Amino acid sequence: MNIKMVDLKGQYKSIKEELDLAMAKVIADTAFIKGKYVQEFKENLEDYLGVKHIIPCGNGTDALQLALMAMDYERGSEVITTPFTFVATVEVICLLGLKPKFVDVDPETFNIDVTKLEAAISEKTKCILPVHLFGQACDMTSVMRIADKHSIDVIEDTAQAISAKYNYRGKDVFCGTIGNIGTLSFFPSKNLGCYGDGGAVMTNDDALAHKINLYANHGSLKKYYYETIGINSRLDGLQAAILNTKLKYLDEYVDSRNHAAQVYDSLLEQAPDVIRPARRTDRSHVFHQYTLRIQNKDRDEVQAALKAQGIPTAVYYPEPLYKQGIYQEYVTEEEVFPVTDQLCQQVLSLPMHTELTQEMQEFIVEKLISALRN
Repeated sequence: MNIKMVDLKGQYKSIKEELDLAMAKVIADTAFIKGKYVQEFKENLEDYLGVKHIIPCGNGTDALQLALMAMDYERGSEVITTPFTFVATVEVICLLGLKPKFVDVDPETFNIDVTKLEAAISEKTKCILPVHLFGQACDMTSVMRIADKHSIDVIEDTAQAISAKYNYRGKDVFCGTIGNIGTLSFFPSKNLGCYGDGGAVMTNDDALAHKINLYANHGSLKKYYYETIGINSRLDGLQAAILNTKLKYLDEYVDSRNHAAQVYDSLLEQAPDVIRPARRTDRSHVFHQYTLRIQNKDRDEVQAALKAQGIPTAVYYPEPLYKQGIYQEYVTEEEVFPVTDQLCQQVLSLPMHTELTQEMQEFIVEKLISALRN
């Protein structure tokens, strides 16, 4: 059985004619940089997410950097986030001369532990950067309440959670549209992925949108005239056309992932030493990853046993950021993150994509249970 961690080829084949035509139009029009295809995608995504401004950019890391640049924080200012995330979240904070302040995560949702959030705020804190990890929304009610109380900003890292919803003040809204700014990644494996690199920044604030556009285009809004020092970060026309085509299917993709998650849940109900992904009733989960916790067994041995059966899995993430390289200097000996440490030893993500069949899932779970019992 040919099981893939992510089946981009199968997804492509399902809408091949539409994608090929979309890409052919861009090539025929030679609209490779900016242009009408990027503008069309921008407007359609704004309509979909119900947000005032989408600024397409080069990738999800650039999106985070542009968001922080637009805030004009002084060097040394603190940005609160978690150590259990992809490095880009923390990397951009450090690149801009800011200081990451780590807060441990909730053991069930893997998102920032809001009960520990307020204690991390200091006079230097300017921003909270929650990560909607693996596709599930953070507790944004608590995040925003604390941010408002202390007059600090919120930038949502929504790279893994496009189309995830959260019930905020009695209304279901999309992740990334609640804080001051939200960021997106269109890396190929994402729920809405292009065939290269791509990203976007979103905001409802006109002034912030102006700054982000400026910074993303060499500090210029008029060709050859520069208002500030910026970077070069743009989504190209081919990627925009691909994304615009796939955007029509995003809800279908999310439904497919949720169905697959429910199948996994059912098959794993009696599995030993496994904790299945948690859900919360006030938010949705779009299952960018279906991530288990393996207890009382060596996670790496379980992963190796599955690999021997031809089943790919992944570990997001094997080592906490705060223990690695340059990032160690941003924590003190007194700071501890026990949940993050434990998760890095336990988490295991199973194959999750729109082309999964129940037969594949039954085979995966059968071999997983066998590995857990041996």
